[in-house]
Amino acid sequence: MIFRRMIVAAALTAGLAGCAADTLPVGPAPQVAAYTLGPGDELRITTFGSENLSGDFTVAANSEISLPLVKPIPVKGLTPADLQLRYAQALRDGQVLRDPHVTVQVTKYRPFYILGEVGKPGEYPFTNGLTVLKAVATAQGFTYRANEKTVLITRDGTNQEMSIPVTPSTPVRPGDTVRVVERRL
Repeated sequence: MIFRRMIVAAALTAGLAGCAADTLPVGPAPQVAAYTLGPGDELRITTFGSENLSGDFTVAANSEISLPLVKPIPVKGLTPADLQLRYAQALRDGQVLRDPHVTVQVTKYRPFYILGEVGKPGEYPFTNGLTVLKAVATAQGFTYRANEKTVLITRDGTNQEMSIPVTPSTPVRPGDTVRVVERRL
């Protein structure tokens, strides 16, 4: 017991020794928006102990997903965790399983779109950490007429185009449409 307390005290002391007052974050931790599912997302759904209720599925254009032995589930606005709960509840309600344990993983995000003054406008696969600059590079760069300081982005699920400054960290989300406009002379 004494040895255990000594180890805990040593670990706490070592952990605090590297923390200087000027290196601690100030204010609340940044909030990351939860990923919501949409048409084109590919999911791996696992129902533990029931291989016939598990598999790879794609969210349809009407924002529903068809899963074994239950009615199609609308996923618009749901996170993968929300879908886990809904599918488990549907399995319980349909008396398919008494206590289902379900996991949902996104295996492939819906694509993003880039158009306007880029080398090759079109639809491209989304990757984690995608920024506007990476999206432009994927589309073979800016044309000589492009405004390289500001782009217009329509977020998936909205009809509003927002003017956003181009920085190394300007994010692109799955399903977004990025429009690169001409610069004004």
